[in-house]
Order: sequence, then structure tokens, then C-alpha cells
Amino acid sequence: MQIAYYMPFKPPGHRNPSGDLITGMELHDFLRDGGHSLNIASRLRCRWLYLKPWRYPQLAHARQSALRHTRKSGAELWLSYHSYYKAPDLLGPWCSRTLSIPYVIFQGIYSTKRRRSAITYIGFVLNRRALQQAQLVFTNKKRDEINLKRLLEEPRVRYIAPGIEPAQFHFDHQARARMRANWRTGDRPVVLSTAMLRPGVKSRGMEMVMKSCAELRADNQPLLLVIAGDGEERARLARRGHELLGEDVLFLGRITRTRLFECYSGADIFAFPGIDESLGMVYLEAQSCGLPVVACGDWGARETVIDKATGLLTEYSRPETFTAAIRTLLGDAPRRTEMGHAAARHIRTHHDLNRNYRQVERTLRQVVDGGERK
Repeated sequence: MQIAYYMPFKPPGHRNPSGDLITGMELHDFLRDGGHSLNIASRLRCRWLYLKPWRYPQLAHARQSALRHTRKSGAELWLSYHSYYKAPDLLGPWCSRTLSIPYVIFQGIYSTKRRRSAITYIGFVLNRRALQQAQLVFTNKKRDEINLKRLLEEPRVRYIAPGIEPAQFHFDHQARARMRANWRTGDRPVVLSTAMLRPGVKSRGMEMVMKSCAELRADNQPLLLVIAGDGEERARLARRGHELLGEDVLFLGRITRTRLFECYSGADIFAFPGIDESLGMVYLEAQSCGLPVVACGDWGARETVIDKATGLLTEYSRPETFTAAIRTLLGDAPRRTEMGHAAARHIRTHHDLNRNYRQVERTLRQVVDGGERK
């Protein structure tokens, strides 16, 4: 297939990595590696663009440029990744309609509460218009599937379970021995947490992990908290971590994604609350490497973690339950092992990226061939 590919929220190669950017590029790479021709239609970033009228000329130019580029490439389909009220797709609906080619969105989001705010109303309307024009909208979140079906006929909404490549995230005995020697763990069980250490919910979540571990340490529970990740909050969090935990916290800094499996292999538990996380790729990665997860079940962790089977999900409004869940797993090595094995099986059965994206590929082919038109 000849596919025009567009990412309104963050274009390929954006300087700020995120789970959304990773997912968008994994979808792109899967289709490309499957023999399809993907052309990046535009690098225009639509985030809050509708609130910046001085950028409207840039939008007009980007539309014309994307139209020329897409027509020249002979695209049979326009595929946009991630359209929602902050970054509605402002190119795909217009270009696909002008070229009379099918228009599909992967990870479309529909939230009616955004129409009640003057700031987000325009974005809500623009995003709704894009969703309504799409032949199909894929989503990898159950909550979004429900919301999308309030707007679109059920056949036009497809749920695809989020996934990773399990081969990239596996338990490695040698890595475990090496990491634990480098970390000087001794007999201490290791609690691992990883995130972008930026202001807001990520840093709040990391502080929650540190406070829970500090409470456990004060109760004479031996542990080592290992934190992987970098960002502008790292220095402040490191100071706070050492105030709370002394030598029982270790900040690794940024670890490339291809080497994260080594950190997961060296740990015994993965803990991160996931405040306001729409999904949380780290939960997929940790489980794939055989780690039981402790997270808050209020948000995206519930999409991938099976409570009491592959991890423990707690209530954010009751932080003591988060601490208690870590305590439970630290004190029960056989249960950790059992949950870890179940977690690895769960990811390989339900969250294998290649298996799940093959469903997307087959459906896109049907759209191009005319079998999935609205």
C-alpha cells in the first residue's frame, strides 16, 4: 500500500520522547517493514495551533505542501496517528477529501467535557470533525473505545490492544547479575521506577514512590529504590530522594530504550503510580521482563496490568494502599516470582505488537480495497 502518514501531536524525530511518539513510530515502522510505502505527509505540529492565529499562514502552506506531496507519492490512504482536542488533525481530513482517498485515524480520542471550556472548545470541534470524516478510527484504550462509540457507528471504531516487541524486553540472567553488582544491592530487594523526570504528574508520581519506600525503610524493610530517567526535575528529585532514603536510592539518569531490559532484569518489583497516564508503556515493558507491577488503577495501568495476577493496582486517593502493595510484594518472594511469570506470559499473549499490528494492516488493506468504507 502507498500510505500518507501524519502525526499531528508530535512529528517523527521530535526532541521530547514520549510513549505516544514511540507508539506512532512503531506503527510507522511496522507497516514500512511489512513492505508498504509510507511517506511522511507533513511535519506540522498541531498542538494548540488553533489558539495561535499567527500560525494560520503556516497551516495554509502546510496543507498545500502536504497535498502536493501526497498526490505525487500516489497515496492510496491517509493514516493519521493521534488526533485529540489539543492536537486535532488539521491536514488529514482536508487532504484526503481533496484527493478522494480513504482517511483513517489511529488513536483517536473523543472527550465531550472539552466542549465546556472556552479554551478547548475549538479543538473539540475540530477533532470531532476529523473523527466524523474518518472511515475508521483505531484506539488502543478501552475507555476511548467507549467514548468513540458515542460519536461513531460501532463498525467504524476498532480496538487494538497496546503492544511492544517482547523480544526487546525479556528477562536476562546475566544482566541481572551485572546490574545488581553495579548497584551494590547486597541482600536488598530492588524496587525499580522509570519515567521522564519532568514537572507535573511524572515528578509527582516519582515523589510518591520515594515516599512509600521511605515509609517502608523506616519500618525496617530493606530495599533499594532504583530510578531510571532524566529531565529537568532530576536534580530536585535526587536531592529529595537522598533526604528520604539516604544511600537506599540510586538515580541512573537516562537509559536508552534498547537497554532498559537490563534494568528491569536487575529489579524485583516495578512501581510507578501512573498519575493521569493514558496508557503507560513502562507497564508493558516491565511485565514483559517478568516484573510484577505496583501502580494506581485509576488510569492507564488498568489497560495492561491484571490486578492480583500480574501486579497490584491501588487507589490514588489512598496513598497508603500504594505503600502497602509494595510492602506485600517485598515480603513475599514466591508471590513476586509467580506474578512475574504470569506478567511475561500476559504480554506475549495479549500485547505482542507484531501480532496486534497485523490486524491493523489487514484492516487497512480492506479499506484501500473498498471493503471498509463508511
